[in-house]
Amino acid sequence: MDSNVLSTHLDMETLHGSLTDPAISSMNLLNELIDEYPVAISMAAGRPYEEFFDIRLIHDYLDAYCEHLRRDRKLDEAGVTRALFQYGTTKGIIADIIARNLAEDENIDAAPESVVVTVGAQEAMFLVLRTLRANERDVLLAPAPTYVGLTGAALLTDTPVWPVRSGENGIDPEDLVLQLKRADDQGKRVRACYVTPNFANPTGTSMDLPSRHRLLEVAAAHGILLLEDNAYGLFGAERLPTLKALDRSGNVVYIGSFAKTGMPGARVGYAVADQRVAGGGLYADQLSKLKGMLTVNTSPIAQAVIAGKLLLNDYSLTKANVRETAIYQRNLHLTLSELDRRLGEHPGVRWNTPTGGFFVTVTVPFIVDDELLADAARDHGVLFTPMHHFYGGKDGFNQLRLSISLLTPELIEEGVSRLAALITSRLP
Repeated sequence: MDSNVLSTHLDMETLHGSLTDPAISSMNLLNELIDEYPVAISMAAGRPYEEFFDIRLIHDYLDAYCEHLRRDRKLDEAGVTRALFQYGTTKGIIADIIARNLAEDENIDAAPESVVVTVGAQEAMFLVLRTLRANERDVLLAPAPTYVGLTGAALLTDTPVWPVRSGENGIDPEDLVLQLKRADDQGKRVRACYVTPNFANPTGTSMDLPSRHRLLEVAAAHGILLLEDNAYGLFGAERLPTLKALDRSGNVVYIGSFAKTGMPGARVGYAVADQRVAGGGLYADQLSKLKGMLTVNTSPIAQAVIAGKLLLNDYSLTKANVRETAIYQRNLHLTLSELDRRLGEHPGVRWNTPTGGFFVTVTVPFIVDDELLADAARDHGVLFTPMHHFYGGKDGFNQLRLSISLLTPELIEEGVSRLAALITSRLP
C-alpha cells in the first residue's frame, strides 16, 4: 500500500449501536463453546431433528413443483426453467400454495396477495418492524422473556421493546393493558405486540383458549397489531386455533416459518399481512416494497423445494411432519421424566412441563450466567442456553433453557445426567 494513502478508520463508536448490544452477540458464545468442546452434549440449539434428512428429497420436491407448474399453471418448459432460474416476483412465487397450506393446517383464510414470502421468519420480523417504526414515539411490546431474533430485529430497526409480563399461560393480556396505558401516559405509540401463543421460544409455554380471545379483544380495543409467530405450533399433543384463525377484527399479522416444519436450509418464511393501509393497498404491499430493497426476492429454488414438499403432502405440514412430531413428543416426555428422576428431590430446582414444542425451562437457586455455561461445557460436557439472553440481560439469571429437538434418547439421558451433576454440585 502506498504510504501516502490513508486507510479508512473504523471505530465501534461510529458504527450502529446494535453491534455492541449483548442481544446481538449473545449466541456467539454458544458457537464458540461448541467448537471448543465438541464432545459436549448440546441441549442448547433449537434445531430440527436430522434423522429424516435425505438429499434425494430435494430432487423429489423440485420435480413435484415443476410438474405443478406444467400441469396447473400451464407453463411450457421454457416457463418452468425461467421460474426457477430467473428472479421471481418480490412477494414470492408460491404464495398461493402457502395460502392453501394455511387453510389446510390452521383454518386460516389468507388471500395469496396478502402473503409475502421472506428469507426465513427473521426477514418477516424485520420488514414488519421497519414499516411500523415511523418515529421516536413508536414502541413494540413483547413478552418477557422473548425470542432473541425479535429482539435483534428491533435493535436493527431502532425499535424500543417494552416487556409484558409472561407466566405459565404465556403473555398476560391484563398486563398488556397496563403497558398500553403506561405508554399512552408517556406519549408513546404502541404499534404492535409480538406474541408466540404455541410453545414459545424460549419458555415452551402456550396460551389457553380464553387468553387468546382476551388478547384479541385487547388488541381490537386499543387498535394495535398482534405479530403472531407460530414456528412450533404443529408439534404438540393438542392443537389450539391460532390467533389469526380466531381474529375477526384484522389485528393479527401472521409470521410463519418453514425452518422447523419444511427444511431449515431452504431459509423460507412468510408474513400474512392482509390489513388495509389507507392510500396504500394491503399491508403486504408495503412490506413488499421494503423487501425489494433488502433481498430483492426470496430464492425461487428454495421456494420451489418448500412448495414441492407441500404438494407431495396434500398441502399439509401436519401430514408431512407425523414422524417428526412423534420424535419431539418422545424427546419432550423423556426429558421431563429424566429431570424428575435426577432432580425431582432437590428443593429449589423446578421446571415447567410444556405439552409440545422444542423447549423446557429449568429454574435453579443459583446464578446461571455465561461463566456457568462455560464451566458446564468444560467440566460436565453439557451445553444449555442461559435464559438471561432472552431477557436482554436484565432478568432470568436463575433459569436455563433446554432444547429437546435434536437429540436421541441416549443423548437426552446422558445430557440430563450431566446437567444434574452440574446443578447438584452448585446446590447448598
